[in-house]
Amino acid sequence: MNAEMMRSDSHHTDYVLGDSAHELQRLIRQSALYADLTESFLRNAGISEGMRVLDVGCGPGCVSLLAGRLVGATGVVTGLDKSPQALALARNRANAEHLYHVEFVQGDLADLECINTYDALIGRFVLMFLQNPSHILKQLSQHIRRGGIVAFQEMDISAARPEPATPLLKQCGAWIQETFLHAKVDIQMGARLHKTFIEAGLTPPQMQLQAKLGGALDCQVLEYLTDIATSLLPIMERNGTATTETVQIETLATRLKQEMLLSGGILILPSLIGAWSKLPV
Repeated sequence: MNAEMMRSDSHHTDYVLGDSAHELQRLIRQSALYADLTESFLRNAGISEGMRVLDVGCGPGCVSLLAGRLVGATGVVTGLDKSPQALALARNRANAEHLYHVEFVQGDLADLECINTYDALIGRFVLMFLQNPSHILKQLSQHIRRGGIVAFQEMDISAARPEPATPLLKQCGAWIQETFLHAKVDIQMGARLHKTFIEAGLTPPQMQLQAKLGGALDCQVLEYLTDIATSLLPIMERNGTATTETVQIETLATRLKQEMLLSGGILILPSLIGAWSKLPV
């Protein structure tokens, strides 16, 4: 495939967290945290050797590379994203891993034109940022062959919580949720996947729910929370959700760790809910 096979017009889908260098690296760290859950999901959905897979909203290529390892050199994975910065990083990562059957093209998934037909359509943390996810999912599914697979993994951010509910952890979670809601991100998209698939004209999907959690000594869990807060801080300030002085981002991770150590508690991260359907033969 080459870039001429896909294009986008002026109707863009927006990713509220942007494509700064920090955000792209945050996405890579986030993917490392969730890699085992996403691999399990993709395997359960039927992604396997030799398949042609379209990964939409691929960002820096985390899920595309994972799918590339599953389909092997006899398969093909095409990652689609509108960010040139994200795609440049994704291509470099694919080359570094010698995954030459994983390719990346620029385009807007809200207005995709493609002459190829794929065995599977996949995406992770994509539909939650769309204003009309069922409509776009229906359009994207047209590029999948009969009997092919449609598989998406989304978050239910509302399921995240500290146990016990200590003040700073609760406040940090509230800042993040309020900021996403203000930006019209569907923080319960994972729980709405079943309805979204049906509205898109797909068969009722099979589904699974997974989650990560950890205590004060689990660096990945705390890094995950502070990473998102860092990316969202400029938006928090614009929306009036919080200020730099209130968040104190430079010491946030340390203060969160101290609070968790004192409480002996854990942080349950957002649920990951996956759904997959097969198209009629």
